[in-house]
Amino acid sequence: MSSRERPLSPHLQVYRWQVQMVTSILHRATGIVLAGGALVLAGGLLALMLGPASWECFTGHAGAWYGKLFLFGWTWAFAYHLCNGIRHIVQDFAHGYSIPVFVRNSWLSIVGSLVITAIVWALALNGGAA
Repeated sequence: MSSRERPLSPHLQVYRWQVQMVTSILHRATGIVLAGGALVLAGGLLALMLGPASWECFTGHAGAWYGKLFLFGWTWAFAYHLCNGIRHIVQDFAHGYSIPVFVRNSWLSIVGSLVITAIVWALALNGGAA
């Protein structure tokens, strides 16, 4: 009995990149980043519980360039996941399914997350003063 050729499912090599694809992939990736960041946050709370020396070690790493880079990325991941989650909720109510609206809302998720991240970090670096 000979093996039959089965059709392959189209993949990234077949389709050209579109903003809808990017937002879908980013939503999944930011969910993973948020889970990892939650573990770091739990580690920070543990360090706080263990005393001043542990907390000082944690804040030293958080204040280093790589800690700030991680916090910036985590902030953006949160903002993006929030914006894109709101877009999904709106679609759950059967709004925004036409292709032009879907594309526009995808871009709004990306741009909105960048704006939210910029505002949060401007406030954080400015000591919270508006």
